[in-house]
Amino acid sequence: MTWIQQRLRKRKQGSLTRQIAVVIIGLVAGTVFLCWLLNTVFLERFYVKNKQNTLMEGFAVMDAASISGLISSQKFDVTFENLCANGNLEVIVIQSNRKIVRASVNDPQKMSMELTDVLFGQTEREYLIRQENYQILKRTDTRLNSEYLMLYGVLSNGNLILMRSALESIRESVDIANQFLAYIAFVACFVGIIVAVMVSRGITNPILEMTYLSKRMAALDFEAKYRSKGFRKNEIDELGEHMNALSNTLEKTISELKSANNQLLVDIEKKTQIEQMRTEFLSNVSHELKTPLALIQGYAEGLKECINDDEQSRDFYCEVIMDEADKMNRMVKKLLTLNQLESGGETVNMERFDLTELISGVLHSVEILLNQNGIRLTEYPVEPLFVWADEFMVEEVVTNYMSNAIHYADGAKEIAVRYMRKGDCVRVGVFNTGNPIPKEDVDQIWNKFYKVDKARTREYGGSGIGLSIVKAIMESFHQECGVVNYANGVEFWFELDAGGFGIEQK
Repeated sequence: MTWIQQRLRKRKQGSLTRQIAVVIIGLVAGTVFLCWLLNTVFLERFYVKNKQNTLMEGFAVMDAASISGLISSQKFDVTFENLCANGNLEVIVIQSNRKIVRASVNDPQKMSMELTDVLFGQTEREYLIRQENYQILKRTDTRLNSEYLMLYGVLSNGNLILMRSALESIRESVDIANQFLAYIAFVACFVGIIVAVMVSRGITNPILEMTYLSKRMAALDFEAKYRSKGFRKNEIDELGEHMNALSNTLEKTISELKSANNQLLVDIEKKTQIEQMRTEFLSNVSHELKTPLALIQGYAEGLKECINDDEQSRDFYCEVIMDEADKMNRMVKKLLTLNQLESGGETVNMERFDLTELISGVLHSVEILLNQNGIRLTEYPVEPLFVWADEFMVEEVVTNYMSNAIHYADGAKEIAVRYMRKGDCVRVGVFNTGNPIPKEDVDQIWNKFYKVDKARTREYGGSGIGLSIVKAIMESFHQECGVVNYANGVEFWFELDAGGFGIEQK
């Protein structure tokens, strides 16, 4: 590190240190000042309010004793003494004939005269509370130069009562508290300066080090790393670790960008391959349409030229034309459906429905084909299973799987439809006995127009598009589909979101 960098680091460190010190000292001084202000302005008011409540509670106790007739009995002595001691009150109760019933002072006559002065004197007074049975006022004793909070009134039995509490003690407490706060403020500011310097240095040194490291990172020097100085990690150490992670990420990203540039060259080369795939797709479509068109054309010409005049032959020619036209129509519809799915133009309507009911409907529709081909359905779901998906698209998937299973069932000629629960998803499998799919064809069967057994596919009118539609539908659901080979057959499967509903896996 150069001399200029060292000077810059010291200047910045000193500036941040001063800022932190000023903030900490300001907080300490502000807190002490606020406490002083609250003590000076509000503590006396709070004390007076509290004393008012004490006087009113004391009057309530004395009035209750007067009603019960216990005010002059020995049973009330303890209660009376606790009332005066706990509330710091001076109390005197006088009958109408000036006889003293209760008194908590050594000179009850003097306090009795004070009650008379309060009732009939002309001394200036400041009333705080006026009630039907009593009044509370603030009164100054000019002889002692002290203030009292007084309550005087009439008890329920007709006795006069005077209660008072000195206010001078609260002012003395406020003065003492303010003096104590002054000492505390001096000590707190001194300690705050020391703490501020230590804390700021602990913060600024790592920050300045990370500033220097960031400059090296900006120059693509990824060897610069932050090293923690303490035994316990704090937020600054975490920031340093994140900077290290950022350095590693930048290095990795630059490496990936270089790899991406190379990949871009490869993609440019693949552009030609994509064009070839497009040409191949058109060739496949042309090839698939060529045979039915040729048949339609040939049989139509035969009808026109009246090669066979008998009615049975004409019916046969018409049936061939209609059958081939139907195959072409189905293939075109599948191509349109596949194009909509792959381009994202098909709207997926996610709804909750009973999958078992849907499968039952598909099985019922293919029941005739199962019987015609001598196929036995060995397993199928019966318990309700509710899933979230597009019901019509799922029906298309199940129909395609069942169609494949029926046309490729061999050997024992058995088909099974079963569920397998996987967390919040359910896997639906359609199994048929027969020959397994060759390994080299497993990944290819989902491609458009790909046929494992072309002769057999042509025999039942397959176009090689069904599984491509299945794949596109499951991708629109963001779900998986696949195929599993077994020794005695093949199982095609797909997964749907069960959403926490349905049967449990057994």
